[in-house]
Amino acid sequence: MNFSLNEDQRSLVAAIERLCEDFPADYWRDHDDRAVFPHAFHRAVAESGWLGIAMPEAQGGAGLGITEAALMMRAISASGAGMSGASSVHMNIFGLNPVVVFGSEEQRQRFLPPLIAGTEKACFAVTEPDAGLDTTRLKTQAVRQPNGSYLLHGRKIWISTAQVADRMLILTRTTPLDQVKKPTQGLTLFYTPLDRSKVEVREIHKLGRAAVDSNMLFIDGLEVPEEDRIGEEGRGFEYILHGLNPERILIAAEAIGIGRAALRIASQYAQERVVFGRPIGQNQGVAHPLARAWANLEAADLMMLKAATLYDAGEPCGTEANAAKYLAAEAAHDACQNAVLTLGGMGYAKEYHVERLLRESYIPRIAPVSPQMILNFIAEKALGLPKSY
Repeated sequence: MNFSLNEDQRSLVAAIERLCEDFPADYWRDHDDRAVFPHAFHRAVAESGWLGIAMPEAQGGAGLGITEAALMMRAISASGAGMSGASSVHMNIFGLNPVVVFGSEEQRQRFLPPLIAGTEKACFAVTEPDAGLDTTRLKTQAVRQPNGSYLLHGRKIWISTAQVADRMLILTRTTPLDQVKKPTQGLTLFYTPLDRSKVEVREIHKLGRAAVDSNMLFIDGLEVPEEDRIGEEGRGFEYILHGLNPERILIAAEAIGIGRAALRIASQYAQERVVFGRPIGQNQGVAHPLARAWANLEAADLMMLKAATLYDAGEPCGTEANAAKYLAAEAAHDACQNAVLTLGGMGYAKEYHVERLLRESYIPRIAPVSPQMILNFIAEKALGLPKSY
């Protein structure tokens, strides 16, 4: 395997880094403090043509792979934007993969260009309060009407960007669970306008990433036309699964970026901060944790790139994608924690940004799947151990 980026990939990373220079760490601290969506950043990414990095060229996208998308998300996060920057554009990269792969040509032409141009924003409405990771147990219902449309009722939770979204990709149950042979059957996917007269969007106030909202959705009688259904009725779970590996790869890349940003701040501080007549970075008690964090991040980065390369080659990558997400999330959290401790009291101050990065580093550890479930998956798929859930 070639571990170096090609010229096009290096140019891509350089272009993203130049774009991010206009949005320094203070920009992200301000938006986090005020809990305001980074519209200017989202608009700059759209105007530069990067929102459609992994979208088809026929709809105005760049037609690149998940490898390039991951490099982009890693660069955004590493700039100091962290999960706030990454999450503001994350949905564009992987979220509408079911539309790209399973939607009709008419749907691709109708749905993708506005998303790529940045004139519409979308949210991903799958998780529910009672079902959690057991997606087959979701209770949001879509009932077919005589005119062919569907009427939706239910609740969703932890739906990012719903405060600013124009549309939502939503998974529902169209056939009751007790009427299907397998729990994965009878689930149907829609991409439809988020009609706020029928959907109450209630924000969840949380530890970090306040700039990008998380919400509960209360859906009461939302009518969705048949032409907004993605693929066949009852096969929505299959369609959603198609996008899980890319999501894990991108989350891994974003986590690595967070860790690199924290290490950059901590290393600079350790060189400049002088105590007892010497820079604190000269002390092994300070240097070794940072060195270990660097090594762990670089190892996670290799697994992330391996998973992305396999995905783009059309080869199985589930184990590698899950391992990349696990390793990157743990390495990022460790790097951020050590950055805070390196700065000591100033690490606890917002001025140096590492406390914000530490708070955001919990997101890739928790979402979109817990580390315990990832280890369950790896134990079963890589080691052949009995399934534990």
